[in-house]
Amino acid sequence: MTLGPPPGDTPPGDAALRFYIPIVSTLSERRPRVLKDGDTFGLFDHNGDIVGGAGSPEGLYHRDTRYVSRCRLSLNGRPPLLLGSAVKDDNTLLTADLTNPDLFIDGRLVQARDTIHVARARFLRHGCWHERLALRNFDHCRREVTLEIEFACDFADIFEVRGERRAARGTISVEATGTGSMTVTYVGLDRIVRRAVFRFEPAPAHLDHERARFTLVLEPMACTSLFLTIGVCDGAPGRSFLPRLREARRAQRVAWARAATVTTSNAVLNEVLRRSTADLRMLMTETAYGPYPYAGIPWFSTAFGRDGLLTALQMLWIEPGMARGVLRFLAATQATESDPLADAEPGKILHELRQGEMAELGEVPFRRYYGSVDSTPLFVLLAGAYLERTGDLPTVRELWPHLLAALDWMDRFGDRDGDGLLEYYRESPTGLVNQGWKDAADAVFHAGGALATGPIALCEVQGYAWQARLAAARIARALDDEETAVVQEQRAERLRHRFEEAFWCEEIGTYALALDGAKRPCRVRTSNAGQVLLAGLATPERARSVADQLLGRAMFSGWGIRTVASDEARYSPMSYHNGSVWPHDNALIALGLRRYGLVEHACRVFNGIFDAAAYMDLRRLPELFCGFRRRAGSGPTFYPVACSPQAWASAAPFALLQACIGIEFDPAAGVVWFRRPRLPDFLDEVRIRGLSLPQGRLDIVLRRYGDDVSVNVLDRDGPVSAAVAL
Repeated sequence: MTLGPPPGDTPPGDAALRFYIPIVSTLSERRPRVLKDGDTFGLFDHNGDIVGGAGSPEGLYHRDTRYVSRCRLSLNGRPPLLLGSAVKDDNTLLTADLTNPDLFIDGRLVQARDTIHVARARFLRHGCWHERLALRNFDHCRREVTLEIEFACDFADIFEVRGERRAARGTISVEATGTGSMTVTYVGLDRIVRRAVFRFEPAPAHLDHERARFTLVLEPMACTSLFLTIGVCDGAPGRSFLPRLREARRAQRVAWARAATVTTSNAVLNEVLRRSTADLRMLMTETAYGPYPYAGIPWFSTAFGRDGLLTALQMLWIEPGMARGVLRFLAATQATESDPLADAEPGKILHELRQGEMAELGEVPFRRYYGSVDSTPLFVLLAGAYLERTGDLPTVRELWPHLLAALDWMDRFGDRDGDGLLEYYRESPTGLVNQGWKDAADAVFHAGGALATGPIALCEVQGYAWQARLAAARIARALDDEETAVVQEQRAERLRHRFEEAFWCEEIGTYALALDGAKRPCRVRTSNAGQVLLAGLATPERARSVADQLLGRAMFSGWGIRTVASDEARYSPMSYHNGSVWPHDNALIALGLRRYGLVEHACRVFNGIFDAAAYMDLRRLPELFCGFRRRAGSGPTFYPVACSPQAWASAAPFALLQACIGIEFDPAAGVVWFRRPRLPDFLDEVRIRGLSLPQGRLDIVLRRYGDDVSVNVLDRDGPVSAAVAL
């Protein structure tokens, strides 16, 4: 995922820089209202309108195509006044309360404002926009109201919306398909036919290719309702508003029924956790292989390998079914042959999947794109963590051929020089220059600011690879494959020695960001070293040094750990990857701090991210925010085009809580362990309901007494128990 402008010292003709997102207007200014169901999502302004215009991401999208680019409501020829709007806590329904403005004719007030109330309600279900407009006359006399809905369909590819220019496009046609309905059809250059089917009930007085007009007569206190449906999948949209709404809400509850729930003594944290849960439910998309969390809205509402894997890893203790869906989907899309244009090699795990016209035509390389170095080891790592969490050997057995293929990729293609480290090098001239999680073009650099050239070995990727090999060894033994287990343990040990020799930088007290193509270390203090702790690759002594650096003034903003220290050459608090704060990065680092027993450090990270979340719209943690130092009496500074919601940011509060309470699972024994549990100062109590093990489920309460935490079982279903290790 690449955002922000190209670095100033990068050649302007570099094709890889086509895919940054130019900032014309900020999402933080608009704070759009978001709905999503399956492969369909919508971005709306606070009125519930799609205003459109240059740089606006608003619209109704399906599979990387914006179908509806404008939908504006007017009353008596004027925009209504906004009273208030919100998306319900479960993210299923957008509501907006609107009213009429003052109406003057020839300088005379003929209708005062606030006499006509419009209650707007909208949801998405199975590729269909369902909307109800309820109008009520609060005036003392009869009123005639002209309500108009202006609309347009541009069928723009998501990359066009992001700023790509195309030499040619397909054709759009409009056809009336009955009283009160019409169809807008786009025949793309990829020969795929895409349709938006509009249906109004009752039929409007006037309907053409760009507007529907209703003339309504309302008696005093009278109310009437209009319904609009827009279908963007095959087939006509259904008419039933309330039954479909109940169905949408029920589907969300069922999809999340096996997940544990968390409530706390802190009302604000409860709001953050509820929003995170609702956002993850919304981003979850059912695939043929199970549920998959799409990465984020608006730019990344599709399957990303790295994002799905890290989201599932953070949520593993709460909802292991997510990990199962992610692993099975990525196994099914694993590369089986070499394709340089897609940066694909046999065994490599997907980076990004796109279904829009430009991807189908090869105008962008992301139809199935494999340009990430970390998705493959993370795939193996997550499989091992899933087995430890669930004991689900049949699923892991099903995945084993894919895990072996991933390990083979790590040996053959990920380590072409045979030094035991994983490196990346772009094969495609249009692919991503940097292929770790910090994939902006200026994200990997030397202490003086010069950009590193490939092949590049990132420090955190070596941690993923080390843990992946150990996970593979554990899985192999569970499957009675001792030979593979021994080989992977030997390679892990070789990697551990090589890593310490090549990456440790005594002069900066932490691990190098990366090694460049000449094996020169990038001696830069970054959050990447914190993710080395996540994998457990660092020695205990050096882990403490890394932790102290991460929580020092140059790296800890007060709201969280910055991606780059504030005194490094390319630091900017407004940069995408060189000084900003990413909630998921902080959560993964906190899990690493917990691994080394640095629980107080982890609680401090949780405290900063929690305080930031308290300032966020809807208590929703965004993809990232700026890394400016915390100032008394003011909140964090937003990043202009951060995705919100973003899956791995939504999962971050749960991972931060996990890092503090030290929860682990022994599925064979049916025991939930809490190892040296701690609660940050803003929490006195945590209740976890429905923790699942193969033998049953547990409800648990944790209470803080100074620096100590008690753990008690509230209820259990089956032969399961909880234990504490101090």
